[in-house]
Amino acid sequence: MSTPNGFPQHSRVCLTRSMEGGAVQDLQAKKAGKAARKEAGGDGAPPKLGTPISETFKLPEDLKANIKIKSITPRPPRKPRLERAASLDEKSWRKWRRFRTSQESLTDPNETSSSNGSLQEASPSPPSRGRASPCNPCGQQESLHSSPDALEASPGGKSRGGASDLGKRASEISSAFGGLLRGKGFAAGKPRLSQIMPARPLPPMELNVASHSLRTANRIDSDCLDYRHYSQHKFGRVSSSLSDSRLQGNGTLCDSCSTDSMKSTFSVLTPIRAKDVRSRSYLEGSLLASGALMGAEELSRYFPNRSMGIFVATWNMQGQKELPVNLDDFLLPTDPDFAQDMYVIGVQEGCPDRREWEIRLQETLGPHYVLLHSAAHGVLYMSVFIRRDLIWFCSEVEYATVTTRIVSQIKTKGALGISFTFFGTSFLFITSHFTSGDSKVNERKLDYNKTIQALTLPKNVPDTNPYRSSSSDVTTRFDEVFWFGDFNFRLNKDRETVDSILNQNPNTDVSKLLVYDQLTSEMSRGSIFKGFQEADIHFRPSYKFDIGKDSYDTTSKQRTPSYTDRVVFRSRYKDDIQAVKYSSCPVIKTSDHRPVFALFRVKVRPGRDNIPLAAGLFDRDLYLIGIRRRATRELLRLREQKDQRSSSICSIS
Repeated sequence: MSTPNGFPQHSRVCLTRSMEGGAVQDLQAKKAGKAARKEAGGDGAPPKLGTPISETFKLPEDLKANIKIKSITPRPPRKPRLERAASLDEKSWRKWRRFRTSQESLTDPNETSSSNGSLQEASPSPPSRGRASPCNPCGQQESLHSSPDALEASPGGKSRGGASDLGKRASEISSAFGGLLRGKGFAAGKPRLSQIMPARPLPPMELNVASHSLRTANRIDSDCLDYRHYSQHKFGRVSSSLSDSRLQGNGTLCDSCSTDSMKSTFSVLTPIRAKDVRSRSYLEGSLLASGALMGAEELSRYFPNRSMGIFVATWNMQGQKELPVNLDDFLLPTDPDFAQDMYVIGVQEGCPDRREWEIRLQETLGPHYVLLHSAAHGVLYMSVFIRRDLIWFCSEVEYATVTTRIVSQIKTKGALGISFTFFGTSFLFITSHFTSGDSKVNERKLDYNKTIQALTLPKNVPDTNPYRSSSSDVTTRFDEVFWFGDFNFRLNKDRETVDSILNQNPNTDVSKLLVYDQLTSEMSRGSIFKGFQEADIHFRPSYKFDIGKDSYDTTSKQRTPSYTDRVVFRSRYKDDIQAVKYSSCPVIKTSDHRPVFALFRVKVRPGRDNIPLAAGLFDRDLYLIGIRRRATRELLRLREQKDQRSSSICSIS
């Protein structure tokens, strides 16, 4: 339903002072609307141009006495001005200028009620003050109420003034409707709503909105914290470039931590200043050099605690062609929550297809690990896998072999060593297969002495501490040494006594068995593995089982169960190596030996950039084959599950 003047009927008349060409919402007061409907008598004809505002709205008599209403002469609408296309910088400047102007008009009591002066241009009436009402139900900056009740009380219930205020508001009504009648309210162009400004200041926002993990992952080095201030001072308009200062130039946030966390939008790399590249230092290539690849800063980025996790495992495969279906329980035990940074697996009497074994290892470890190096000495295999992100900090990998049984054509007994430097810490991994036999302890000690003397490592990679090295012992020429394999040391006890101890309780204390262990007694005397340590043993003997079963040797030989498969370690520096776990894998039953593994936390030191690096080389062909096979197996597993759900079994009784 419409009133005679053609405007929509509301309970009150609200006029919003907006920009030129904006939409004007008019709300008529109840009493003025009722009076207009009565006198119009249903006549739907719109008012003629030039009709006084008092005749159009039929204001009450008590209000006319206090209001002076001027007649308005309509004017034709203005022609739109043609402007040249503005650039992005000019548009942003104009937007900022309009925003500042609207703020000044709200705070200055002498300004007009409109934010951009559109109503001032539309009407020659005197300027009037405008205030933003926080309780305005229409969400507008100002509401002009034409009824006396509305003029007496505001929406919040507070008094707004007396007769003088009524006169001023009536003049506002006349000026606003004059603009409407002249066509300003219906000018061509899309309507734009006026900017809504809050009546009171907004509550302060917490600047530190970046999470701790983002700040840690994308933090800027301490010497580049002033990069933003430097760039603003040097280049001026940094906000127009795709840098982190754009986030601050737009007024989004001004906290440095939050900006640092948002750097991942464009790059996580730390900005480098030209003056830092120009500078020369005598420390370049040393431990204290800033930005060195092997230096302390780079090491702290990857290892804040300067310690890494290493998985070392040994397994006598007994030359079986059949490989386990799943190696997850062996390489990825569920006890530690996280995988390790490096995996070193040594095999004695390995399977005939060495390549297939390495593919299975790559398939199990997945795409986060790459094969840094692998070597073989007869049926002795060793594979070193490392996290893909850490391959850049490895030196060239070197290896050497020693044969302890010259008579045999197939090299089943001997040692294989692999060495390299990671950052500033040198590593040596040795896997061995010593002479077998219950009573051949001296032969096994000879195998050990021959290995430490004949293993020619390192070759090209420099020793990290040559003053503590010995030419007669290879284990003294490296910072961290891990020696693992089938050492063939037995228990000096008969089978019945050992079985009685093992059958007491599945979780029995195996320390009673270690009293008879040959290796433990020889190490305590210092006749073998001098300077080496071994973690506490809490698992059952790893030799000798019936293949595919959990029972020990049931053949006619009735071999005594023994701890033949071991992992020992030594370090140049005290407490550099900490054993986290030492156990066996009883679920793999394809051999008469159970795999034995150990988890370590090893300290890593910064190094120099003068060592020959591996340059990120790894076995890419093996990587692709392993990942492809991993994906294929997963697809087959999902397909089998789908087929099982879709199939149905019918039983006939």
